[in-house]
Amino acid sequence: MTVTPRERVQMALNHEEPDRVPIILGTSNTTSLKMPACRRLKKALGIAAEDTYLYDWPELGTALPDEETLLRLHSDARGVLDRFPEWVYRQNRSRPPHTPFRDDWQTGSVEVEPGVWYPGIHPMAEIATAEQLEAWSWPDMDDPTRVALVRAQAERLRKETDCAVIGTPWLLFPFERAHALQGLDRFLMNMALDPDFARALLGKIAACCKRLMGHFLEEAGDILDIIKIGDDLGSQSGLMISPPMYRAILKPVHADFIRFIKERTQAKIFFHSDGDVFDLIPDFIEIGIDILNPIQTSAGKMANLAELKSRYGRHLTFCGAVDTQYYLPRGTPEEVRKEVRRVLEIMSPGGGYMLAPVHTIMADTPPENILAMVDAALA
Repeated sequence: MTVTPRERVQMALNHEEPDRVPIILGTSNTTSLKMPACRRLKKALGIAAEDTYLYDWPELGTALPDEETLLRLHSDARGVLDRFPEWVYRQNRSRPPHTPFRDDWQTGSVEVEPGVWYPGIHPMAEIATAEQLEAWSWPDMDDPTRVALVRAQAERLRKETDCAVIGTPWLLFPFERAHALQGLDRFLMNMALDPDFARALLGKIAACCKRLMGHFLEEAGDILDIIKIGDDLGSQSGLMISPPMYRAILKPVHADFIRFIKERTQAKIFFHSDGDVFDLIPDFIEIGIDILNPIQTSAGKMANLAELKSRYGRHLTFCGAVDTQYYLPRGTPEEVRKEVRRVLEIMSPGGGYMLAPVHTIMADTPPENILAMVDAALA
């Protein structure tokens, strides 16, 4: 019996073994390619499709791969995207070259080298009181241009492909958005020294996120198989905040947000967090996360795939685990194939695993290594 890509994904999510491991590429900023890598891949494959950026956002630097490229990559899923409000695009297209990009939250990125942008504008760095939060000009999450194309995208994907459909609204979630607004050091300091203010800020952000997510799910919640959310909580060597601090301040926000989503869709919850988040995995399971991504194997205890699988593989589907720090950018194709086979031997038995890179495939990744990754999964 032939298994469709969507069925393959659903089997993995149901902890059944499909004909091969599902491949998740090109659906969001966490599973796609930086534009230089995508250009080289298309050139190597002889694909003439135009360059298109995820969210129509060049400063993010992430490609939205064309269908021909996705087919060659054997990606079993496609993404449904929202957009910034239209005024954000107009504002940024008319700004002088090389000047900072600013979004609808007034945060922004600066060009640190030609064509490379990095978050560097934190408009709430000096905000410190609940009164100042109330007076802040919060973004309009009801702007209809944000989700105007969502329903049409979802319906087209369901009609024209047999792939799983992943909703990927652009939301920096509460913790990441808070340090985008205040700067990481300032917000971490507030979490430690002024937790009431930190909770108030997180609450304001979460209310905006829920507002937009509600509109997104009104448009496509009945079609989606998976909905992506996330908050980067880990570093290379451990957590950015302690487990007690997570449980006291941030976990209730995440739990409420996941409950809000699950009331509006049957889609599985895909949660992205870089770094070593091993110590929070029981909390993630408790609050209803279904899929954990990206399984950063270069970060602390996340390297122990066998323990991840044995302890939590019955409760979570893992997505990722193909290293983007050494193997994909700097390894040989044979090293990439060997690493993918190693990951599959540990993670794929019994289902509950979808193959993907650890976050975005970076700009310097050779096309032959990208192809080695996906082809090893087909062998």
